[in-house]
Amino acid sequence: MGEDGGVNSSSYSPAAAGGLVLVVAAICTYLAVVATRKQRRRRPPVVGTAFHQLYHVRRVHDYHTALSREHTTFRLLVPAGREQIYTCDPAVVEHILRTNFANYGKGSFNHGNMSDLFGDGIFAVDGDKWKQQRKIASYDFTTRALRDFSGDVFKRNAAKLAGVVSGHAASNQSMDFQAIKTDRNYRWRQWCVVFVSPLRTFVRLFLQGLLMRATMDSIFTIAFGTDLNTLDGSGEGRRFAAAFDDASEFTMLRYLNPFWKLARLLNVGAEAMLKERIKIVDGFVYKLIRDRSDELSNTKAHDTDSRQDILTRFIQATTSDSGTVDYKYLRDIILNIVIAGKDTTAGSLAWFLYMVCKHPEVQEKICHEAMEATDAGEAASIDEFSQSLTDEALNKMHYLHAALTETLRLYPAVPLDNKQCFSDDVLPNGFNVSKGDIVFYIPYAMGRMESLWGKDAESFRPERWLDGNGVFQQESPFKFTAFQAGPRICLGKDFAYRQMKIFAAVLLRFFVLKLRDEKEIVSYRTMVSYRTNDYTLRRSGSPSDGYGEMRAHTLQSGHAQQLAPVLLMQVIAPCAYRNERDLQILIMSDRE
Repeated sequence: MGEDGGVNSSSYSPAAAGGLVLVVAAICTYLAVVATRKQRRRRPPVVGTAFHQLYHVRRVHDYHTALSREHTTFRLLVPAGREQIYTCDPAVVEHILRTNFANYGKGSFNHGNMSDLFGDGIFAVDGDKWKQQRKIASYDFTTRALRDFSGDVFKRNAAKLAGVVSGHAASNQSMDFQAIKTDRNYRWRQWCVVFVSPLRTFVRLFLQGLLMRATMDSIFTIAFGTDLNTLDGSGEGRRFAAAFDDASEFTMLRYLNPFWKLARLLNVGAEAMLKERIKIVDGFVYKLIRDRSDELSNTKAHDTDSRQDILTRFIQATTSDSGTVDYKYLRDIILNIVIAGKDTTAGSLAWFLYMVCKHPEVQEKICHEAMEATDAGEAASIDEFSQSLTDEALNKMHYLHAALTETLRLYPAVPLDNKQCFSDDVLPNGFNVSKGDIVFYIPYAMGRMESLWGKDAESFRPERWLDGNGVFQQESPFKFTAFQAGPRICLGKDFAYRQMKIFAAVLLRFFVLKLRDEKEIVSYRTMVSYRTNDYTLRRSGSPSDGYGEMRAHTLQSGHAQQLAPVLLMQVIAPCAYRNERDLQILIMSDRE
């Protein structure tokens, strides 16, 4: 500056001016290079951030659906680390699930979240570990022996479920109005009120919990060869089931809580409770494995042929020549199978029953189809009818199969799934994916895309799955993604359909289902808030084992964190859902 406050022109030299020009030129060159690279590496459009997703967490799947209607492939910005790409494009889904399968998998992101509970089980691993388990499981799931064994289990538990409903209706006929007694923590409160009329008996049910008990009993028997008997109120079985449910929920919470590793290190909050629940689960499961292993080692080979449960078959297939049994390996495998076959089926059945309540004409068609497909006759008892549901009879029930599939289209058990990219890639739509990125595909949103299903995409219409002769027609698994696709397609798909068809046929053959409140809209919930509501109380443990009292205390003191309920194969999805509340359905028994 000059003495007069002006600019001293002598301070600008030709060298300084030249330097300034060089700096400007360098900046322009850099921006040009960056722009060129961006053109070369096309990225999906950014439509929001992780904070937007957190804001919409209670209706996150509808949030994803709304975004997908604008962009079939998009990004949500995250604070740091991996990019998150979301897609509803069947071509992209096929690319990550089949075409370039080797480049996409669970990865360290998913394994880190799931490994404490699910270890190195089939849903948490990639590579050789996955291939080995898949090979053994693929063989077992295709054997006639396991198919027959599982069918008998499904029929028995379907009859037991229908018997529970019918028995509670009949047992209260002497009273006009009665509240059914429940334990003080409400864990197993499935019935709330019984209404009795001179013509029919009505039972109001909190149905989803009852279905979960029935499906848990089924998959546990098939997996372990042991009856858990949660439908009958077995104390030990209830304690395991409660701990397993909670452990699954706390594991899911890790997908929503970026600070879970710190909580685990400090052993506080949900991580502390997860550790306690896993201890209960492990104690129960390891005892079963040890007992079965000892039984098999002390039994002649031909005497074990009658055992068709999955645990027995895996022990026989994996025990070393020296007789060594890897208990941790077996524990991981079997728990993964249990989670795959438990909540997914129960949740899908709950949504199915809700949909047929909303569409009584569908309910009637299924009832008539079930009666015509079997040779049980109209006078058959519940047990007789359930036993008549042979594979041949089930294969005739095309309309029931279509109605279940239509339910899964709108309410897939895994509404959001993901794969981690192992090396840089280009998607079929031209977008680039970098190593470490997480690519999500969205079954919930895909089931609602008019571009895939037509103008009535959000309507429940089983007929869309039937040809002109009423025969069920498959759709591409990359369009209908409820069971994944490609090499990792769900091994239990046929088992799930058979169980759902058996349970649905028995219930709709003997009961007319109606919603307690026809105007009420039942939706999903992606997480449970801090407050103790009816749902949370019903999930508390039995006071008889001490576990229920502990759980009730943690909820009332506000330390429940934010539970993330699961209807999943579940660990597979970073965000799962369940019904907003247990379905309250009026059951009219003695169908005429």
